[in-house]
Order: sequence, then C-alpha cells, then structure tokens
Amino acid sequence: MASFRVADASEYLAITGWGIDDVKLAKKAWVFVGQQCKKFDITPVNYEFEVHAMSSEKLPFILPAVFTIGPKISDDGSHGASLLLYAKLIAPHDKNSSHVRELVRGVIEGETRVLAASMTMEQIFQGTKSFKQAVFENVQLELNQFGLYIYNANVKQLVDVPGQEYFSYLGQKTQQGAVNQAKVDVAEARMLGAVGAKEREGTTLQKAAEVDAQTKVFRVRQEAIGIKEQAKVEAEVKVFENEREAVVAAAKADLATKKAAWDRQTKVAEVEASKAVAIREAELQMEVEQKNALRLTEKLKAEQLSKATVQYDVQVQDSNAALYSRQKAAEAKLYEQQKAAEARKAQADAQFFEQKLAEDAKLYAKQKEAESLATVGKAKADYVAAMLQALGGNYHALRDYLMIDGGLYQEMARINASAVSGMQPKISIWTGADGAGAGGDVGASSGGGAAMQQVPGVYKMLPPLLSTVHEQTGMLPPAWMGALPKDEAN
Repeated sequence: MASFRVADASEYLAITGWGIDDVKLAKKAWVFVGQQCKKFDITPVNYEFEVHAMSSEKLPFILPAVFTIGPKISDDGSHGASLLLYAKLIAPHDKNSSHVRELVRGVIEGETRVLAASMTMEQIFQGTKSFKQAVFENVQLELNQFGLYIYNANVKQLVDVPGQEYFSYLGQKTQQGAVNQAKVDVAEARMLGAVGAKEREGTTLQKAAEVDAQTKVFRVRQEAIGIKEQAKVEAEVKVFENEREAVVAAAKADLATKKAAWDRQTKVAEVEASKAVAIREAELQMEVEQKNALRLTEKLKAEQLSKATVQYDVQVQDSNAALYSRQKAAEAKLYEQQKAAEARKAQADAQFFEQKLAEDAKLYAKQKEAESLATVGKAKADYVAAMLQALGGNYHALRDYLMIDGGLYQEMARINASAVSGMQPKISIWTGADGAGAGGDVGASSGGGAAMQQVPGVYKMLPPLLSTVHEQTGMLPPAWMGALPKDEAN
C-alpha cells in the first residue's frame, strides 16, 4: 500500500527499493510497496577537540579547536553528490554518536599532525593564521569523501602540554623584548628632541635668510613690472590717439569724396556744353590726319622702345652691381650687429617690448590709411558704376565721357595739331540759323577765331553738320548725341 511522506525543514527523505537504482533523496515523495523510506537530519553539529601535535623540533603542543560540521547543501536548496554520500555513509548513524565523533576527530588530528610535523614551532607561532587556514583546507579535503562540510572552524590559541613551558617562556621573552624596546624608544625620542630643537633653530635662520632674499627679488620684479605696465599704458594711449586720428581722417576722406562727386556732377553739365565743338573738331582732325598720326605713332613707339630696351639693360647691370655691393655691406653690417647684439642682450627684452608696441601703433595707422585709400577707391568705383547706369549701361558712351573728362581728346588734338603744324588743313565750317551752311576754305590759324564766334549757334548747326559728315565719311554720330533719320542713315 502506498503512502505519502513529508520531511521537516531540516530533514531529507532517503528512499530505496523497487524502481530506484541507488538512493533517492527528496523533501516529499510517495513511498510504494517494495520501497523503504528513512528520514535523516541535516543540521550541523559542533565538535570540540584538543588536538595533540608535535613540531619538526619534536616540541609537543595542544591545538584547541571547535568545528561546526554537517552535510553540504547547495545554495538553491537542491541536493547533490555530497548529500548523497552523507545519506549513504553518515546518516545511518547518529550524528552525535561516538562513531561520527571519532571519524571527525581522526581526520582533524591526522591532518593537523602531518602539517605541524613539517613546520618549526617558530613558524607555527609566527604564522598562526596561515597555519589554521592550512589545517582547515586539508581537513575539508578529507571530509569531502564523506559528504561533510565545515561551516565554521574556530581554532584557539596554541597551549603547552602539561610539563612543557615553551609558550610561557616565549611570552616572557616577548614581554621583556617589548620593555627593552620601550627603553630604546624613550632614549631615541629624547635624542630626536634635542636634535630636532637644533635643527629647528638652523631652519629658522635659513628660512629668515631665504625670505629676505625672496623679498628683495620680489621688490626688483615688481619695479620691473611697474615699468612694463607704464610703457603698456603709454602705448595704449598712443594707439587710442591714432585711432581717433584715423576716424577723423576717414570722415574727412568721406566728406572729400562727396564734395568731389558733387563737383564732378557740376563739371559734367558744364563740360557737355562747353566742349561739344572741341570734341567734334578733334574728331574731324583725327579723321583727316589718321594715317599720318598712325605713322608717327609707330615711329615714335619704335624709337621709344629701342631707348627703353637699352636703358633697361644698363639699369640691370647697374642694379646687379649695386645689389652685390649692398649684399657685401649688409653681410659686414650683420656680422657687426651680431657681435653687438651679444653685448646688448641683457636690455634687449625691454627694448623689444617697447619697439613692438610702437610697431603695432604704426601698423594700426597704416591699416587705417589703407582703409581710407580703399574707401576712396570704392567711391571711384561707385562713381563709375553710377555713371554707367546713368548712361543706360552704354560702355562706349561711358568711355567717351571719361576720355573727355580726363582731357584725352584735348591732348590728342594738341599732339595731332603739333604734328600737322604748317600743313594748313582745309576745314569746312557751317554757319547760319536755318542749317543751310556755307563752306569756306580757311587756314588753321585764321579759321579758329571765326569758328569760336559761332558757338552760340552750335546746336542749330548740328543736324546739317552731322548729315554732311555722314555723307562725306560714312560715320554715324554717337548715340548720346542723337540719331540721323533712317533714310539718311541708310
């Protein structure tokens, strides 16, 4: 008949018999016919012993020890091979029986004696902790084969066996050594006190001298810092003054630019009226003498080019000779400066600082001057762009205006006039309010005065004049002067 068995919290069920190959361990299980079930306690037990051992010098001693031993249980509560061994070998006996106690005692005494026999008494006494640890590890290895585990091991102080006073004498020796060491320490402390007092006095004098020297160095250093700060402040004041001067210069340049623009606009209106006749006269003279001017220009260009080439070669030779002389002089001067620099090295740092500030101030002034020039250039560029926009984007008209404003046509006319001087070119001059002009051949010297008297009526003469020029030369007037009728232009 089957029955259900349950073990207590500190117990396990050991089941053998039908259907079980070896031993089955469980906390609860059904026990069937042909099976046998037995409960066993797994609570650890304390075993107290006085182990008699002997060192390698054959000195006996007693090692009092208390071991807490029981079956090994896994952390997760499961049973393993160790618990199975315990159930087979130890559980059939009462854990407090003499059989189990003698088994544990034999293992502990055997391992302790073997370990103590390999060590001297001094090694055991000096390394008590390591000796106890070694005993614990060796005993545990032997108990593993029985499924037992040492939960705690408390090994007390080593004591003498009756009739032996080794540890007593050893204690007295240690006590007497401590007393002697204390006397030595007191004497050494007194010596250190006397020596320390003398060392303190010497250290005080050394520190006082060191503080005085540092004070002098600090005073000199502070004076040098004060001189540097003064130079720095003066340099900053100079830089500020240069900045203010640069701002004033920029304002003046801006005002001058605006005035130039206004004056230029006024002059444009005046020049457009006053130089119209001179422009047309220069154009006609250029057309008449174009071939001669081209010939003379090429001739002059060839002559100037030859002279420039010869002059360039001479200048190159002179420059090379001067460069060689300057290089030698510079090398000699550099050698002298290097020798002089070695003597002036002590004061070079301060001079370099002042020179650097001065150079920074000069550089700033140069930068402001460059900015002013850039502003003027930008104003000129804006002026040219504005003129180009006013002329409707006509580049040729802008070019003609700039040539007129720059006096280029007058200069060309002067050069051409000097070139044809004495040739007495014939020029047609138109007069009359209705455009019906009468032409006449006059000399260059007498015709000029009469022509200038006709300036008030120049605008009335322009249409027939432009038409005549177109018929004779095929040239059309510039777009800014107007346009001919389509039938005449064709």
